Amino acid sequence: MPDSLVIIPTYNEKENIVSMIQTVFSLAHPFHLLIVDDGSPDGTGQLVKEQQRQYPDRLFLLERSGKLGLGTAYIAGFRYALEKGYDYIFEMDADFSHNPKDLLRLRHACAEEGAGVSVGSRYVRGGKVQNWPWDRIFLSYGASIYVRLVSWMPVKDPTAGFVCYRREVLDAIDLNQIHFIGYAFQIEMKFAARQLGFRIKEVPITFIDRVAGASKMSGKIIKEAALGVLQLRWRSFFSSYRRRAELHSRP
Repeated sequence: MPDSLVIIPTYNEKENIVSMIQTVFSLAHPFHLLIVDDGSPDGTGQLVKEQQRQYPDRLFLLERSGKLGLGTAYIAGFRYALEKGYDYIFEMDADFSHNPKDLLRLRHACAEEGAGVSVGSRYVRGGKVQNWPWDRIFLSYGASIYVRLVSWMPVKDPTAGFVCYRREVLDAIDLNQIHFIGYAFQIEMKFAARQLGFRIKEVPITFIDRVAGASKMSGKIIKEAALGVLQLRWRSFFSSYRRRAELHSRP
């Protein structure tokens, strides 16, 4: 049984998805790939099904009825990964803003260097952003500083969506307590992992803005992230993300 599952949520990614699948499967490590498609009207799901004929034992598709949010897509993927017994579970985008080759470096940080979570980071030494306008960089970098100040979390790129989790981390987190569905989801997952004592390691990457397809960023997502950090900090004084012992134990 291969040990690594890459989860990619999609909505209208027909320009990218076939190339992304083939690139991931060309890597030296035998990654498995789960596409969580939210009923893309452009036929993304059908393209994945066609690729499954070529990769029947490595490519999996979870189809959902509509646009249900990034966070819920990843939670569904996490549950699938835990049920199937994967040891390393990855998040990444479909649009090549995350370089699939960096999956190997993220896995190494968890498998060989002992991190519970590894984050593909734009804002550690060696990290870069390409093709973003200055105002988008300013907003993103400013948001990272804001999150660190409010949450006390020493992660320089807390909103990053290119992540590897060890199974033990997702096993320990009560996924029912993860509340956010937009970009605040990325902050909340890292916050939960740190609250439970897992080490987070940032791996420098070059983030490249998408070339094909449309961005999913919206004002609603930005607002959720800004207010969500305050809610995270407040809730942390009263509750825990840890699973109850009876749920955490495995037969």
